[in-house]
Parts: sequence; structure tokens; C-alpha cells
Amino acid sequence: QVQLVESGGGLVQAGGSLRLSCAASGRTFFGYTMGWFRQAPGKEREFVAAIRWSSGGTSYSDSVKGRFTISRDNAKNTVYLQMSGLKPEDTAVYYCTTDSTWTTVVAGTSRSWGQGTQVTVSS
Repeated sequence: QVQLVESGGGLVQAGGSLRLSCAASGRTFFGYTMGWFRQAPGKEREFVAAIRWSSGGTSYSDSVKGRFTISRDNAKNTVYLQMSGLKPEDTAVYYCTTDSTWTTVVAGTSRSWGQGTQVTVSS
């Protein structure tokens, strides 16, 4: 299994920016898809963004499109989620995930998950 460690969460004011990082290690993953999900209290886990490690192809949920950017640094084995124009409704625990197929990652059924990092946006 691929090991994932998230960092970069914290408190930010509405309209601000924050960058989350997900460091990957373990089995070969350059052919994998990686993604970000989030879950707020009382809400269902929500897909945020996904990226194909090898090609860099991306997908975003409508709620974050135009504000969030997912990217990867191959040399550092790290995936990032750059968040701009943050809103209070972005407040959630953000999770990094990965699997060998695009379908399982986007559906939230992938097998490898990070521990989560809290993002709080104040108004």
C-alpha cells in the first residue's frame, strides 16, 4: 500500500489562500491516480479534485472549480492542493487518497488514505 501523509491545514480568513501537501511513499505509484476529499461535520464525504500522477490530467468538483488547483511534484513524490478564495463552507477535514484507477479514486473507494488535515475558514 502507498503511504500518504497530509500537512498544511490550519485556520485562514475568508478570501485567503492555503496549500495542502500530501507526501507519498511505499509501492510504485507513478501510474496511479491521486485525489483530495473533504468532510464537514454532518456532511457526507465530498470529492474535491483528482490528478493522474503520470500525465498530470486533472478533474475538479463544481464547488471548487476555479478556486482550487491540484498538482504534483514528481521529484518530491508530493501532491498539492492550492486553495484560493476560501469560503467558510470550505471548512472541513481534507483527506488525500490514491489508487491504481481513476474510477475508484473519484468514487471514494480507493484503498490508500491519509490521516486528514483540518482546514477552517473564518468569516
